[in-house]
Amino acid sequence: MANDNTSASSGQKSGPSTEQVEKGGLGRLAGWCYDHRRQVLMGWLLAVMAVIGLAQLVGSRLDNNFALAGSPSQQAQDLLTSRFPSEKGDSAEVVLRSGRPLDDPANAASVDRLVRALGPLAHVSGVQSPLSPGGAQQLSADRRTGFVVVRFDRAAANLPASAVLRVIATARSFARPGLAVELGGAPIEQVVSATPGSTEMIGLLMAVVVMLVAFGSVVAMGLPVLIALVGVGMGFGALELLSHLVIVPTFGPDMMVMIGLGVGIDYALFVVTRYRQSLAMGHPPRDATIVALATAGRAVLFAGSTVVIALFGLFVVGLGFMDGLALATIVAVALVLLGALTLLPALFGFAGSAIDHLHIPGLLATPSAEGGGGFWGRWSATVQRRPWTCAALSLAALIVLAVPLFSMHQAFSDAGNDPTSLTTRQAYDLLAQGFGPGFNGPLVIAADLHGPEASTTVARLDAALRQSRGVRSVAPPLFSASRQAAVIVVYPTTAPQSVQTALLVGRLRNDVVPQVVAGTGVTAYVGGETAAGVDTSTYLAGRLPWVIGTVVLLAVLLLIVVFRSVAVALKAAVMNLLSIGAAYGVVVAVFQWGRLGGLFGTAPGPIDPWIPLMMFTIVFGLSMDYEVFLLSRMREEWLRSGDNTKAVSYGLVSSARVITAAAAIMVCVFGSFVVGDPLRILDVFGLGLAVAVLVDATIVRMMLVPAVMQLLGTANWWLPAWTQRAVPRLALEAAVGTTRQRGQTQPVVVEPVQ
Repeated sequence: MANDNTSASSGQKSGPSTEQVEKGGLGRLAGWCYDHRRQVLMGWLLAVMAVIGLAQLVGSRLDNNFALAGSPSQQAQDLLTSRFPSEKGDSAEVVLRSGRPLDDPANAASVDRLVRALGPLAHVSGVQSPLSPGGAQQLSADRRTGFVVVRFDRAAANLPASAVLRVIATARSFARPGLAVELGGAPIEQVVSATPGSTEMIGLLMAVVVMLVAFGSVVAMGLPVLIALVGVGMGFGALELLSHLVIVPTFGPDMMVMIGLGVGIDYALFVVTRYRQSLAMGHPPRDATIVALATAGRAVLFAGSTVVIALFGLFVVGLGFMDGLALATIVAVALVLLGALTLLPALFGFAGSAIDHLHIPGLLATPSAEGGGGFWGRWSATVQRRPWTCAALSLAALIVLAVPLFSMHQAFSDAGNDPTSLTTRQAYDLLAQGFGPGFNGPLVIAADLHGPEASTTVARLDAALRQSRGVRSVAPPLFSASRQAAVIVVYPTTAPQSVQTALLVGRLRNDVVPQVVAGTGVTAYVGGETAAGVDTSTYLAGRLPWVIGTVVLLAVLLLIVVFRSVAVALKAAVMNLLSIGAAYGVVVAVFQWGRLGGLFGTAPGPIDPWIPLMMFTIVFGLSMDYEVFLLSRMREEWLRSGDNTKAVSYGLVSSARVITAAAAIMVCVFGSFVVGDPLRILDVFGLGLAVAVLVDATIVRMMLVPAVMQLLGTANWWLPAWTQRAVPRLALEAAVGTTRQRGQTQPVVVEPVQ
């Protein structure tokens, strides 16, 4: 966060020696990177090429494994894997749709040739035709829709992409007028994805426009973009390597790019802003670099660390894919932060005083040490004259936006959320049309058989399942070779993401299955991909309050240490929760309720359960950045004057421009994923982050916070006397003064007096 104020210690004319100029860790780092700029630049280039080259050599291992260890669905899968060895690999469906019955002679011949062509392919362990004696369940009632089951010898994540692509190409070669051929299933979804849109380019172009308006200089604009691109490029390679160690979902790299571009440009923007201010004050480029890192660099380090700490809270969730998502985001934030603190000072060495030379006529912004009056001065006066009105209007707006979140339904996205151009989505739709919506998410009842009446119990269970409300059809029980296990496939009447399907899973587990197997020695588990999604969604929804509570508590304690105020810390936590709640509400209204859904090109559906968790940790970290930047200016004036009204006004006026520019960049980057990315989950995530940042930087920081702080008065800065010594002192930014050494003015970095 750029330090717009440089007057805290400007009166110092003597004191520390020249050597003390760089005594701070970041000041020393800035001077070293500036002096060794060629080595730093070469080191970064070699590191990026090495990481990306190694990643290309070993490839990636992305895996959409959302299973919850120890859950009933996982117990069912473990039982099937141990008792049905032939079922250990995943299967795919080749869906066929014809205007004539599939058992028509011409269609039957095509189906037979298709089955024979798929059988010998690599990693295919078996193929079952809908026209075979055991394939009755694979043919629709009108006999015009059917599917060929292709079983692989490995799980989807372990299959070579080339083998799956060969299956797809072979199957699709049988398509002809009058016979549609589409493919679905976990192995197909692992290799088939939407063609990347112009998301990143749209976000970059919009960010460029914002920074050109803010700086008016092409060079000053280009440095933050370059830092973000270098960090994201290296992050891409690092994430591909890490995917061999942890579970990284297929959308993990896209999310890493989204976060990396947003925070990378923002962090570099803060440092560049402070560097230009130091140049305008007469410091030579090297000294300006030291000042920028010692002030804005420290704040950026704090901001990035806050986001990373919040993301570490996701590791307590205990799910592999959540660890992968958290790690992807941490990698993005850490690398762009490292670039802002090392590569950027080196680039200042190349740019020097020419950072504003390539400027846009009429747009070049003149750096100033402090924010002046202007619009933000008038706005601050308005808010402070009518604090009750502004606070009430702000709260009303946030509450209205947040209301929809109370009806949030969480469930994992499936092929039904894929773009309509993909074969996975077309296969999903064909199965729903031919067999009913529930056919895309069958439930698998796995039974461990013990006791003399095991077979009879399975028969009674089969009958009870057929009579259960919400069940469309039930496949005949299949016994293992040892007769020690059985599996029954149940097809619901509703779609996999439906609330009714989740309720059906609960009824089968709590009522139907226990009533049949009680006292028989048979143990049965309700599993399958749909049940696994229900288990994980329920688990994540239950973990959300714990993650929120932990992160908020840590944030409050940190803010108390930084600002030595109870009211400021509690207020900041509440404000952050309000902005996140508003973002949740907008996401539910758009993507679950379908409001403005046509504008985003998506059909109504549930919210993926990992999104609220990820949104909270990232948004809370970013909100803390803006909060700290705003409050640090207010506290600075409070310590200087003891006047709360002046402190609120100074903090708002001096920080508004940078907060607005930084937020605008993040909104552009996050929002571009909504309009440019074909994946629904990234649309949801992008909109949520964009709304959260927009609301936080406007309604909350520019209106609600100053209004509430005006109303609280001196209570803002209250800290119980008994905690004065117990609470440690932590300064976010060093103050910068000057000293005369050998006839020259040198910047002196000192700790601010608390």
